[in-house]
Amino acid sequence: MEFQDSQGSTPLQRWAAGASDTQFNALSGAVGGFTSGVVTCPLDVIKTKLQAQGGFLPVSKGRHVGHHKVYSGLIGTGGAIWRDEGIRGLYRGLGPIVLGYLPTWAVWFTVYNKSKTYLADHHVRNQFAINFWSSIIAGASSTIVTNPIWVIKTRLMSQSSSGYNREMSVFPRSGNTPTSRPTINSPWHYHSTLDAARKMYSSEGILSFYSGLTPALLGLTHVAVQFPAYEFLRKKFTGQGMGEMTESTQQSHWLGVLSASILSKIMASSATYPHEVIRTRLQTQRRPTPGVEYLQGLGISEPSGSQSQPTKRVQNNGPQPKYRGVVMTFRTILMEEGWRAFYAGMGVNMMRAVPAATVTMMTYEYVMKSLHHAQAEGRRKRAEGAENARTMMEP
Repeated sequence: MEFQDSQGSTPLQRWAAGASDTQFNALSGAVGGFTSGVVTCPLDVIKTKLQAQGGFLPVSKGRHVGHHKVYSGLIGTGGAIWRDEGIRGLYRGLGPIVLGYLPTWAVWFTVYNKSKTYLADHHVRNQFAINFWSSIIAGASSTIVTNPIWVIKTRLMSQSSSGYNREMSVFPRSGNTPTSRPTINSPWHYHSTLDAARKMYSSEGILSFYSGLTPALLGLTHVAVQFPAYEFLRKKFTGQGMGEMTESTQQSHWLGVLSASILSKIMASSATYPHEVIRTRLQTQRRPTPGVEYLQGLGISEPSGSQSQPTKRVQNNGPQPKYRGVVMTFRTILMEEGWRAFYAGMGVNMMRAVPAATVTMMTYEYVMKSLHHAQAEGRRKRAEGAENARTMMEP
């Protein structure tokens, strides 16, 4: 129900009449990200499972002989999640997705458009350079602000209530108190977003929330490809820039926006996918419980003859995480699983990322169009009201 004032203005029109483009970009980005997150959450869960499962596989070939991968492909992974966890498993991590996408895209679109204005005002004339550097600045800002949320999201999505790593997991599961240290052979398990944040902070410290920040920042190459490409294609297809829509917008204009969204996302995802696998591995791992390296059969401490340099444990210094830094993580995955591991889940990622980007951009463009229309109507009615009041006051 819309409540109108004496001038016939709705609350949205009254707000939009005095709002700035910065507020429009923040709101449109938040709504676009939220909508995209809800629509594509199941595909995000499947992609995360495929990316992360290699990190849980045994390192030593002598352990768990015949062990097979539980997750394989879109249909197989979706079916495994459905059998083990039901519909809730497909929407695991939806909370941090909602909490994450709202500020991520709100910050991104706000900083992106502010950066474009700033660079143009400081004599940067090349439009591609403006879009490129604005994407980098906006991506870095949103990544740093929201990285803790995405770490929680990735952990929630990659865990299983029951699964192949239940007995072999080296990750402790927190008990009823924040500082409890449970048994070794149980998987780490988080019941909710807040529960995950509390347990991560109590057992791993504040730095755990910034796991994978370096590869996430390397992922700025993704937006550096996607959005300049989107701006270029949108201009070619529609003749207008991002967030620009006239009242005479036709169906062909929306088809141009749709095409630009799809093509730019495919280009960016194909070029930068391996960094997502590295980031996922860094985010989903945690330090084993002290003393775990002395347990036989779990493979934390490998025989001296079979240790390789990237994964070697220094027992005198206690247990070390398997993945440390981007370069070592890259070398470890390449040596243990081969180059194909860097493209694990890429097909699913395309099926998730392309619709996600399309929903985000289409929603952003639609909300921006609606807000600009509400702004124009609000200002028109405000001007009419002021004119009517002036006329009544005249003798």
